[in-house]
Amino acid sequence: MPDAEAPARSAVVGDVHGALHPLMAALRHAGLLDVHGHWAGGTRTLWFLGDYLDRGPDGAGVVHLVRHLQSEAADDGGAVHALLGNHEVLALGRHRFGTRRLETAAGPRSFEDSWRRNGGRDGDHRELDEDDFAWLARLPGMALAPSTAGPQLLLHADTTEYRAFGSTVEEVNAGLAERLSSDDPLRHWDVWARLTTRHAFRGRSSVAAGFLREFGGVRMIHGHSIIGDALGHPAPLTDGPDVYAEGLVVDIDGGLYDGGPCLVLPLP
Repeated sequence: MPDAEAPARSAVVGDVHGALHPLMAALRHAGLLDVHGHWAGGTRTLWFLGDYLDRGPDGAGVVHLVRHLQSEAADDGGAVHALLGNHEVLALGRHRFGTRRLETAAGPRSFEDSWRRNGGRDGDHRELDEDDFAWLARLPGMALAPSTAGPQLLLHADTTEYRAFGSTVEEVNAGLAERLSSDDPLRHWDVWARLTTRHAFRGRSSVAAGFLREFGGVRMIHGHSIIGDALGHPAPLTDGPDVYAEGLVVDIDGGLYDGGPCLVLPLP
């Protein structure tokens, strides 16, 4: 019989948005990080759901921590996985296309303007090098995480727009990678625009069930949409994940940049 006190084999972290020190404190509390900032999870698995950058003080530090933990966890027989968030798409667009004016469906836009409007920090781009940006561009958009309750579908945004990139997890990830490597800024912009949409499953359990049938998984776990905004209370009053759509969907964006908690969700 499993030890009831043993830590879960896998855990998931929602949006960090540059809040490096609260993230490290939450990982230490979960037994995944030691006091010196090194991996302490042994053979456990940790997933990040994206939005490492913008709004908070040290997005580059968050990216460097995640990459550092990936290496250390692998050395210990564990694993750290990171997914692509819409703010990574925006940062990559700003890095590649800057102030170039784009004629989008919403009118004239530039990645530079949108990046600044959405909490872009100059310091992040100074501290990220070409290897960091290449790592961001390779991040998958979704994944199936094994658990004792069945596979969990992990993705950044609570949107059905992932279907624009493919009809399986593998196709979506390949489609995103292809668009983010394109020299056409409008193809890149299309990814940003689609992954900013949200609330596709709230109050719509049938939509969630259909999405899970298509991509797999017994349950969906996402960030992107702040729990307090959805439930009508300030972010600091959030005390845990929000399970909705008849138990099919879990939101773990505690609104960290707005004073909410850094949620580390054990699986299942």
